[in-house]
Amino acid sequence: MKVNLLDFQKIKTFSIKERQNKAKTIKFSKDYQKGSTFKDFLHILPDFLAASDIKKVVKAIIQAFKDKRPVILGMGAHPIKVGLSPLIISLMKKGIITAIATNGACIIHDFEISYIGETSEDVLKELTTGKFGMARETGQYLNFAIKEGIINGKGIGESIGEFIIRSDFPFKDYSIFASGHKLSIPMTVHVAIGTDIIHMHPEANGASIGEGTLRDFRTFTSIVADLEGGVYINLGSAVIMPEVFLKALTIVRNLGHKVEEFTTVNMDFIQHYRPRENVLRRPTIGKGQNFALTGHHEIMFPLLAAMILEEL
Repeated sequence: MKVNLLDFQKIKTFSIKERQNKAKTIKFSKDYQKGSTFKDFLHILPDFLAASDIKKVVKAIIQAFKDKRPVILGMGAHPIKVGLSPLIISLMKKGIITAIATNGACIIHDFEISYIGETSEDVLKELTTGKFGMARETGQYLNFAIKEGIINGKGIGESIGEFIIRSDFPFKDYSIFASGHKLSIPMTVHVAIGTDIIHMHPEANGASIGEGTLRDFRTFTSIVADLEGGVYINLGSAVIMPEVFLKALTIVRNLGHKVEEFTTVNMDFIQHYRPRENVLRRPTIGKGQNFALTGHHEIMFPLLAAMILEEL
């Protein structure tokens, strides 16, 4: 078959100076000088992709803080296990984080840290012996605190915070829940029955756990109703908190609350389906904005916190 070759000499070109370009030297990184401050370091970051995104997240959080709008931290337990509790508590004390919502595992690691200053057992080792999740004090104390709180009309988050505050635990200053209770910051816990080790203990009471987490869901939903102009951060929860957030947002919009212009952020070392859809894309379609910050919690969250405090 004969091929009629195209005449490449007739291709139309134009000057590169007429073209719109994404990469410009004005956005490039600057040279780092030994002995520079952290604020100097922030100014050398290039203005591209994730570096640009984290700056926008910082700006959104600072604007929410100045406008007295909510900054809600939804989280899984991993941030506690990698030592971020003091930093989270510090942001709570400064009024930057205004509410915290967690999965059920968070109260376990928060309690154990406050009780003995340690947490996170070797699951693989203990699973083979049948000892995984069977720490007596964790099961007894937490289930007792939940049941006591329900009797007194409280949800799980408030129950655990009050219980730890009243205790003589030597490391309770590291407790996010105790700090939230002391600061009158809403703390909600969202449980899936059977996912947490305290559900394996004989003291577990399904009615109390269910009632407590339902109360917390309604509290959380009421907080989300005021999210206009605020920020929702999902830190290390791949399933539970993204699902809870989406349902809460649906309810508040169903009830006629305007929650459209706000910022969502997902921080994790892998970007999973549910956070991407239920925290980032779906809730902010229209007027909102969303950002995915990918990296290890123990590096990315301290970086974000430091950037916020430097810019305030």
